[in-house]
Amino acid sequence: MVFSLPLCGSWKALSQTVHSPVSAAYLGLGAYSNNHVDVFSFHPNQAALAKINAASAGIYGEKRFLLKELSLYNVTVALPTHSGNFGLDARYYGFADYNETQLGLAYGRSVGNKIDVGVQFNYYSVRIAGYGNASTVNFEIGTIFHLTDKLNAGLHAYNPVGGKLGKVEEEKLASLYSAGIGYEASEKVFLSAEIEKQEDEPINVNAGLQYKFLRQLLARAGVSTATSSMYLGIGFGWKSLRMDATASYHPQLGVTPGLLLIFAFNKKEQ
Repeated sequence: MVFSLPLCGSWKALSQTVHSPVSAAYLGLGAYSNNHVDVFSFHPNQAALAKINAASAGIYGEKRFLLKELSLYNVTVALPTHSGNFGLDARYYGFADYNETQLGLAYGRSVGNKIDVGVQFNYYSVRIAGYGNASTVNFEIGTIFHLTDKLNAGLHAYNPVGGKLGKVEEEKLASLYSAGIGYEASEKVFLSAEIEKQEDEPINVNAGLQYKFLRQLLARAGVSTATSSMYLGIGFGWKSLRMDATASYHPQLGVTPGLLLIFAFNKKEQ
């Protein structure tokens, strides 16, 4: 991304998307699952909010490629109600001289027994030292179809009409479309695959696997084809708290470590 003039004039750049965690596929792996959904599952598809049955909160942090200037922090909250479920997503990426912030408010609910729908409205801001700030508002929308008791599929669109930045709105946030599918192979094994197409970028496929050794212990692993990146993580649960240690590996840029914490309020025992 290259900026030619300060915000008071124009700001010219190629379209971009809001920075997501390198392990974004790890965080959202449960989106197309009935049994492995958590507070982060609505990131790739807001319709997944409909399956969250307990108020919960989560925080995730990563040091991208071991550089503190590329650190990302994400706080997420889900609140089920009788009128549908609400979600709050807050992200911060970067450091003092360059950073991006996004605040999102999401809503998801079931429409009958076979379809869930969801929508999220985002406020996005970017700050560059010496240039100032710019911000925009956009939205994303998703749906999930429950094809069978074990098979779910869904569609998602991020920024379909295009939020623009700057005084003369010359920089546009890129649009992103995805289709995903999830299969509950057993009570312990869940498989997921997602195809993404970002504006001006090649098609990316996220494929992942979750295995529950015990109710309190799980492992996740997967790959993103566009960057040939692999991710894995181990999660340990104790009562209403879950902690995951994650790692992603890029062939040229190296390792990105991450830590995830989830707390479910008044969670019912399975």
